[in-house]
Amino acid sequence: MQPCESTSKSKNTFETPSFVCEIPLRFSRAQEKKLLARLEAARQLYNACLGEAMKRVRLVRQSKLWQQAQKEPDRKQKKSLFREARSKYGFTDAAMQHYAVEIRRSCWIKEHLDVHVAQKLGTRAYRAAGRVLFGEARRVRFKGKNQMDTVEGKSNAAGIRWRNNCVAWKGLILPAIIDLKDPIIRHALSCRIKYVRLVRRKINGRNRFYAQLVCEGVPYQKPQNALGEGVVGIDIGPSTIARVNGTEAHLDRFCEELADKEAEIRRLQRKLDRSRRANNPENYNPDGTVKKGPKKWRESKTYLKTRARLAEVQRRLADHRKSLHGRMVNETLRMGNVFKFEKLSYRSLQKVFGRSVNTRAPGKFIRELTRKAESAGGKVLEFSTRLGLSSRCHCGVRKRKTLSERWHVCSCGVRCQRDLYSAYLARFVEKVKDSEFELDAGAAARQWPGAGPLLQAASGRIPNP
Repeated sequence: MQPCESTSKSKNTFETPSFVCEIPLRFSRAQEKKLLARLEAARQLYNACLGEAMKRVRLVRQSKLWQQAQKEPDRKQKKSLFREARSKYGFTDAAMQHYAVEIRRSCWIKEHLDVHVAQKLGTRAYRAAGRVLFGEARRVRFKGKNQMDTVEGKSNAAGIRWRNNCVAWKGLILPAIIDLKDPIIRHALSCRIKYVRLVRRKINGRNRFYAQLVCEGVPYQKPQNALGEGVVGIDIGPSTIARVNGTEAHLDRFCEELADKEAEIRRLQRKLDRSRRANNPENYNPDGTVKKGPKKWRESKTYLKTRARLAEVQRRLADHRKSLHGRMVNETLRMGNVFKFEKLSYRSLQKVFGRSVNTRAPGKFIRELTRKAESAGGKVLEFSTRLGLSSRCHCGVRKRKTLSERWHVCSCGVRCQRDLYSAYLARFVEKVKDSEFELDAGAAARQWPGAGPLLQAASGRIPNP
């Protein structure tokens, strides 16, 4: 289970914490056919809403109100002008929901989707286009055939509903496969259900449907994964992670079990490229680059089979990575209740260490750790990389290191593996002001005699020093 942002109002009319519990569903071939038709209707409605939302985004950007807001120095007035520009051209959540309902009402889609699902699709399109409007994304992605995998309702009172351990939706009754011995499931079913999300997954070429119950409250926490006591310093890289507290120090290869799957994925990608070039020689220049402009691509049966196999391998890799992340997050939570680490730009890491970051997803691990720690009552402190922990020593000496220098060696006698030492120093970073941090080098020096042997022992257990 994982917490999610509350999108539904509770009985007390204010937002409450939420978490998600996923339960598999049982369905027949006839029910599967109906569900696929409804997902296709949802795809077409979403694409229509997304196209309309982008038209309105362009109108908002061209408006004088928007241009005036960008030049306005007063923050409060700026927000007011932005809001007025969006309202004038109908780029609001309510307006996009109304547009989605009108589209549904005027065509065949009303036979497959209810009003609540249509409204949530309008909201989904509004949020996607909003990211482009505010510069958080470059473009939106329209859903291709067979690419819409989720639909959800607005409440558990109408539309997609949870009733008597089944999902009910416009005449369809999908029984859930429930293991009542699982304390996680029992806890979720004992909470109030805000709304239900229907999810389709493709496993080994076959469709599987799941119900994600968005429940009110906090997720179940297993006793063995309770928060520890103390401060934990973390130094995370594209392929390694160092964790240090008062009594433990660990340096591990990050998601090491996934390395073998990289080679299989590369082989399948090369096979796809050879097949694509063999079937479409007219789309390539003599030097092997792809020609510019619109093109028509032919796909052989072998190409389609290879692509399906690649998708399955990548799905398994994602599930395995999620499992490894969860295990390491739980290990980290048991080490303490305050977690300190540098605020890295994982997008920049992708540019330099693309293959490693793509497989191990360190940014996703940090998000999962932050979510679970805060949900359990812990504290997370992210500080700027400007402190330069990798180039500092607790004696006060600063010396820049190249990436190839993996050991911290100082004239004061300190000799330690670089990542472990950075994690150790991270424990002593304190927040001075809103966005200012400083290293308490005195505290680090005082605790070094006890921590030095601990870090030296961890340095000797490096998988690949």
